[in-house]
Amino acid sequence: MPFYERLAAETQAARDYLLSAPLIQDCLHGEIRKESYLAFLGQAYHHVRHTTPLLMSLGGRLPDRLAWLRRAVAEYISEEIGHEEWILNDIAAAGGDADAVRVSRPDLPAELMVAYAYDLVHRGNPAAFFGMVFVLEGTSVALALNAADRIQQALGLPDSAFSYLRSHGTLDQEHTRHLADLLEKMTPDDQADVLRAARVFFKLYGDIFRALPTVRELRCN
Repeated sequence: MPFYERLAAETQAARDYLLSAPLIQDCLHGEIRKESYLAFLGQAYHHVRHTTPLLMSLGGRLPDRLAWLRRAVAEYISEEIGHEEWILNDIAAAGGDADAVRVSRPDLPAELMVAYAYDLVHRGNPAAFFGMVFVLEGTSVALALNAADRIQQALGLPDSAFSYLRSHGTLDQEHTRHLADLLEKMTPDDQADVLRAARVFFKLYGDIFRALPTVRELRCN
């Protein structure tokens, strides 16, 4: 079995934890409030703005056995740089305060996920960072385009409020195929670290969604 398929199979329980988050289930049923969408974008900004710095750190810390990954990391950087600005533009188009989000602090779940990513790069096995890539890109492919359509239908927001979700849903379909090739070339030990990190990132990313306000919570308030 190709490693990418084994990775998907062996992280199924962790993926289910993410996908069962109440806000995700609400969204898939067409139930969403603008406050929830803006809250999601705000936390997305706080982790996406670290993508390029993390990749740059990763490229400089790859050991000799993983030197072949540097070209791929450079390609990721060129494609990911500036995406946090897309999110701020979406926030403004959806009626939110992009300037306030830019200077705000992340909620604890987002802060912990970013901190764990930096820890992997600087203290652990840099190859394990691709566990985060697997989680974020796989989730994007599975949910982003569908979620964007349902959120837009429910809230009546303009297309300009969905550049992050729609662009990533399309771009990450290409990245997924490339990621599968990279993972297949890794040693079994590095693959094991990617698998462990992916399970952790599904939990951490799921916690971000579970901390966002649901329709039920907003109604109660």
